[in-house]
Amino acid sequence: MTQKAKHHPVTEQRNEKSQHLDRLNVQEIVTLINEEDQTVALKVKDALPQITAAIEAVVEVMTRGGRLFYIGAGTSGRLGILDASECPPTFGVSPELVNGIIAGGEVAIRSAVENAEDDSEEGARTLAAMVQPGDVVVGIAASGTTPYVIGAMREANRLGIPTVGISCNQNAPLSAEVKYPIEVAVGPEIVTGSTRLKAGTAQKMVLNMISTTAMIRLGKVYGNLMVNMQATNQKLRERMVRIIRDATGADEESARRAGMEAGGDARIAILMIMFGIGSAPAEAALTQARGHFGEAVNLLSQSK
Repeated sequence: MTQKAKHHPVTEQRNEKSQHLDRLNVQEIVTLINEEDQTVALKVKDALPQITAAIEAVVEVMTRGGRLFYIGAGTSGRLGILDASECPPTFGVSPELVNGIIAGGEVAIRSAVENAEDDSEEGARTLAAMVQPGDVVVGIAASGTTPYVIGAMREANRLGIPTVGISCNQNAPLSAEVKYPIEVAVGPEIVTGSTRLKAGTAQKMVLNMISTTAMIRLGKVYGNLMVNMQATNQKLRERMVRIIRDATGADEESARRAGMEAGGDARIAILMIMFGIGSAPAEAALTQARGHFGEAVNLLSQSK
């Protein structure tokens, strides 16, 4: 390793296991990729204390009515947008609750806008235009050095908004700029510097944990059932019926009828069957519980 390479982030350094990658056959390449991918989950495990602290902060903000923002560049930005976009159909929440911001704007979702990540001032401006007091911001940067993201985090700090940073290097500059740093040190990629590989996988795993855990704590899941999902197509309508049956033990006909009476809202249908009530009192209980399904169950149990 040269002296210069020692100063590069580990995610930019060469992986000794793949230095002859171009000479391998297909089976050897995919085997090596798989072996390296298996290390990612263990690196995420090492970061669980950091991840836990960050999620607790996110949940506290969202419980008070705040919004969650992800911000990143390139692959990191796209992963944030992906996670944000999956929250409404999975958990039935408003599209404004979880938001993804990417350097370069919407065009960068499909096309690389590589120089956009170097503009720290634009990161600050973009963030300032979208957030408000009471929100929380998660900066995502595999290297932990992306100026656009660091600029956004500094602006969030100036505004008094809680900050989380996700990077894949130890002692990353991003970590020094946020209140809740998360570092998943995945090591060098098999294709040098291609952080869409292990680093991208690690980031996706952490983002899954953040959004899923937050939604569970906000009462969008009952047991392990997606009771808040939006039944927007035939497959999901059938899933809704299965969820109602699993939650209540009802037969298929009763579950389907309750689902229709509830207007496709599995939560209302489940409460109707569980407590033998109509859709109006079930909906009223959910409103009183501010959409937290478990709390609605407790309210109706106490009123019996």
